[in-house]
Amino acid sequence: MGNGSPKPKFDAVIVGAGFAGLYMLHSLREAGLSAIVFDAAPEVGGTWYWNRYPGCRCDIESTQYSFQFDGALQQDWTWSERYASQPELLAYIKHVAERFDLRRDISLETRVAAAEFDESNDYWTVATQGAGALADAATTTVTARHLILGVGCLSTIEMPRFADSHLFEGELIHTGRWPQGDVDLAGKRVGVIGTGSSGIQSIPLIAEQADQLFVFQRTPNYVVPAQNRPLASHEVAQIKSSYDKLRAAAWKSLSAFEFERNTGSVFDMDEADRAAQFEKYWEIGGLPFLGSFGDLLSNKAANEAVIAWWKSKVRHIVDDPAIAELLIPNGDVFGGKRLCAGTNYFETYNRSNVSLVDVSEYGIERFTPTGLLAAGSDYDLDVIVCATGFDAMTGSVVRIDITGLGGQTIAEKWADGPHNYLGLGIAGFPNLFNMQGPGSPSVFATMVTGIEHQGDWITDCIRSMNTNGHTRIGATADSEAAWVERVAQVAEPSLRSNCDSWYIGSNIEGKPRVFMPWIGGFPAYVEACSHVAENDYEGFVLS
Repeated sequence: MGNGSPKPKFDAVIVGAGFAGLYMLHSLREAGLSAIVFDAAPEVGGTWYWNRYPGCRCDIESTQYSFQFDGALQQDWTWSERYASQPELLAYIKHVAERFDLRRDISLETRVAAAEFDESNDYWTVATQGAGALADAATTTVTARHLILGVGCLSTIEMPRFADSHLFEGELIHTGRWPQGDVDLAGKRVGVIGTGSSGIQSIPLIAEQADQLFVFQRTPNYVVPAQNRPLASHEVAQIKSSYDKLRAAAWKSLSAFEFERNTGSVFDMDEADRAAQFEKYWEIGGLPFLGSFGDLLSNKAANEAVIAWWKSKVRHIVDDPAIAELLIPNGDVFGGKRLCAGTNYFETYNRSNVSLVDVSEYGIERFTPTGLLAAGSDYDLDVIVCATGFDAMTGSVVRIDITGLGGQTIAEKWADGPHNYLGLGIAGFPNLFNMQGPGSPSVFATMVTGIEHQGDWITDCIRSMNTNGHTRIGATADSEAAWVERVAQVAEPSLRSNCDSWYIGSNIEGKPRVFMPWIGGFPAYVEACSHVAENDYEGFVLS
């Protein structure tokens, strides 16, 4: 790029005003760089703005699912529960936006419709449109040296195309777009389609409100109790007094989530001790249950041992033996999909107003004006809730019309899988950084910690470019191919790598089956990123 070339308006455009977008904005500002954030929602929060269904909460402990860049913030904010609910998480994100005066550089109700890299001037031209209440606003464009995507890996909803859904005269809701006002379910007949994480969290609370609840299940899930509870004042004080140690320990752990782990094998213990160990971790609850033994996800026999124990728990909890068997997965790997943490999930099927409908054979056959037809029976419903998940990790990226070198769009680039380098750069798309997407630890590490790590790396990269007079950085095709191969290699030993799950896109018809996240551990990923930066951004071309 010549010295006479026009300069972009911003150093960076950031897409998304959730945890990633807010931290990226703060980090760039601290480095003296200019940036603007665009988000289609009318409020900050990202996924924690849109997902507000009953029971919605994080599955990483609140004290770790939070920012650590500012010690005063950690001390001033007090989490009320072990696992924060959506209202509390949204309140926290709003607090961060206001505490650090981020809102002045955030444009809400503004959707990024397209972005095109200007090869002559080494910057992105970004087209935005109004969204929500501003949907009729005219398209406007801005220019920025860098385009940073903080769009979230679980933010584009998957709404199946049910036959005759337009005929239904009741209320149809997706958990990922739950209405902002309270939904009155009292005295109503409610159907929930889907028993993934959103369904597992919402079903018990919907059952408490509805007159009748019908759960339409295609695939049962492995669920452990979250064991959520209020945090006592002495616990909060202890955590705040040792936050530095907690954070340091988390950075060294495979998932950037610090909890008690037993690295030994299932077969190091006899059957009685093994059962006691499983019981101990059942009482701990949530994702830490996977820390009960070190080989649950690498040894098929070990996985079968935990499945046998888990089945006995479900059969003990659920009163009706036939219902219990329907709730037990058939042949799936325990923890192959993201392990679901619930509260009174299996107990809910003991309620007289709850019916489980097996749709594994025929699916939802069609909607009707008064409900739906499934498993050969008509169900009259006032409200249908679709807990049908997301087009994970890539959906929110490819839905933006992003055009790189030679006129190639990112949707075309990723048609056979999400090729990238370090999970950050994409060959053919200079000056673009994708946060917490495929090729990075993403959902296999505490998301907020991963965001801070990537945000700092991106900021340091841009600052280095400016210092050295570079206006373009792009991943090479060779480095990208090598990283994709490495991601696949580290995934291969894990039982997760061959499971049908949104990790490989199997929940979306026609999506390439590729194991998308980096599963080699957070410390190894941090080391890889550091190595690249310390070696003059090896694998990238700077000009």
